[in-house]
Amino acid sequence: MNSNLLITSSANFLNWRTINDTIMGGSSQAFCNPNPSGLCLEGKLIEKDGGFVSCISPSFSSPLDLSSYRGIQIDIEGQGRTLKFAISCADNISRFTEFFYRGLKWVVELKTNLSGITSIKIPFETFQPNIRAKPILLPLTFSSSSITQFQLLCSKFGVSGNINPEFREGPFRIVLHSISAYF
Repeated sequence: MNSNLLITSSANFLNWRTINDTIMGGSSQAFCNPNPSGLCLEGKLIEKDGGFVSCISPSFSSPLDLSSYRGIQIDIEGQGRTLKFAISCADNISRFTEFFYRGLKWVVELKTNLSGITSIKIPFETFQPNIRAKPILLPLTFSSSSITQFQLLCSKFGVSGNINPEFREGPFRIVLHSISAYF
């Protein structure tokens, strides 16, 4: 019987770090801290001059080959927010776009429940190519055999580049419990 592959949970979030909109002149503040439940992203969102916070994994020393799986499962407490989950891949297109800040990301929106844990299965084919919250309208294909990094974002922009209708300024607390690959 096939089972899911647990990629990261609780203590495995130790080396994740925060990237806030302060890198582009914004004022949002957040910190990510691992705890026994997972990774807690907590702080205050400010829309003016930015409007995003995120936690990013370290780059994997060897790319993850998840090509035998259908997608990623995220277990998260998101306070009813629509979040984004991004994946970086080591393919020719991603290497070409590294001269842009953080390069090409494959992004999907996560709609979370107002309370409790939301468990979301995301097929790989639903990830869309983006560079800095802007969709890339080229016929690109996601490479599940060369995953190099994960990122969780709370942003005023959705995957489409339009405003996220669930965006709310102010204090927040999001807990990412686990990331798994599913068959």
